[in-house]
Amino acid sequence: MHLIDFVIFLVFTLGVVVFGCSFFKKGSSADEFTSAGHSIPGWVVGMSIFATYVSSISYIGYPGKAFAADWNAFVFSLSIPIASYFAAKYFVPFYRHSGSVSAYTFLEEKFGAWARLYASACYLLTQIARMGSILYLLAVPMYILMGWDMHTVIILTSIGIIIYSMMGGLKAVIWADAIQGIILIGGAVLCLGILMLSMPEGPMQTFELAANSPMGNKFSLGEFTSDLTTSTFWVCLIYGIFINLQNYGIDQNYVQRYHAAKTDKDAKFSALFGGYLFIPVSALFFLIGSALYSYYQAGVAELPAEIQAKPDYVFPYFIVNGLPVGLRGLLIASIFAAGMSTVSTSVTSAATIILTDYVRPFFLKARSVADHLRHHDPQDHHKHQKLELAIVRLSSFGVGILGACVAIAMLSVESIIDAWWTLSSIFSGGMLGLFLLGCIPQKINRTAALLGCICGVLVIGWISMASMWNLPGIHLHPYLAIVLGTCVIFLTGFLATLAVKKG
Repeated sequence: MHLIDFVIFLVFTLGVVVFGCSFFKKGSSADEFTSAGHSIPGWVVGMSIFATYVSSISYIGYPGKAFAADWNAFVFSLSIPIASYFAAKYFVPFYRHSGSVSAYTFLEEKFGAWARLYASACYLLTQIARMGSILYLLAVPMYILMGWDMHTVIILTSIGIIIYSMMGGLKAVIWADAIQGIILIGGAVLCLGILMLSMPEGPMQTFELAANSPMGNKFSLGEFTSDLTTSTFWVCLIYGIFINLQNYGIDQNYVQRYHAAKTDKDAKFSALFGGYLFIPVSALFFLIGSALYSYYQAGVAELPAEIQAKPDYVFPYFIVNGLPVGLRGLLIASIFAAGMSTVSTSVTSAATIILTDYVRPFFLKARSVADHLRHHDPQDHHKHQKLELAIVRLSSFGVGILGACVAIAMLSVESIIDAWWTLSSIFSGGMLGLFLLGCIPQKINRTAALLGCICGVLVIGWISMASMWNLPGIHLHPYLAIVLGTCVIFLTGFLATLAVKKG
């Protein structure tokens, strides 16, 4: 790595940490830490939602997927407009007027404390798995670039992210996300331009070679069959609809951002802007993957067999060997921008859930006690606020460490996007089904909802383990775990409620 590249990368990375820490405010409260004082402009919140989507899973995983296979995974992005529409029309107003920064308070009101704990536990597991996937992908380019030990990179990166997340809270995370989002788009556009302009017969050769690959059309969106055992177009689309509805409807990352926006109008705009921006940018990353295939197929440069066997390493390898000095450092910085923004988001939102769904109800005797103290003893209220702030910062530290441990465990994974999507489908636990049960006008029996959750978890477990352990019976693609889990929870809870009423 040239000194100029290293300086660019180091200045950017340290700059993000310092910028995040600059939002540290003495005497701030836990509520301000977790909701940014409801003071962020809509476009900034939208960029933050976008940057949360475009993690290093997208930046490295999408090109790797397009290089090795095709554009099937892009179908996931095509499902986002559906979720964005529902978010702006229904989810944003609902959460903005709910009175709680937690996405899961609503479930407790409908079904009892077990529902809140179930959904929040699923969320925490998903976020820790996500952090691990992203931290792993942040370590890959540094290993290829400089031969640095990946364990060391994961640990040092985690420490930097934890520091500014703990110091600045959600406000620091959102503003850093906005800056990082702009940088990562610019870096990707420059990279694609260099790839296409390097082709011996001009940019159009990129499309010709990729479309006529011996493995088939690399721009294919997948088979349009009814096969549920492979990642067809329909499996990927249905998976995307369910995951994105869950993201916008019940994911704390998004719900917290709805609260952070200045006004309801800003919050609605941010949901639409962040989602729609992701579609062309994700297409950009898939096009980079196709261009990488054509670039090496045309013999512009040679790709070592050990790199070709690990698709997630191809884009970082090109950055190291195919980009000029200076731009190389910018691209590595933009990959770190993508990863740091998403990990910091997960750290802050997970810490918020630990405070609102576990510590306050069971150890701090609920929010009403704080209200009582505020009116009767300001000094005790101040102490209470300091305690909550310390808890949320300590939780940020703990969650960050767990994410680093998962990242180290993922070092042997072959395709990080496959691993993450599978874990996401399993850990999500079908909690969207529980949320939808709570949203319908029909009042759902609490015991029926619990029965639905138990059945849904069993279905998710069966789908997840059937292929892994080669169990007898039908094997479905792991992406369908969240789809069937959600449907089983919803239908079982609804039908069991009708049965109880008739009985």
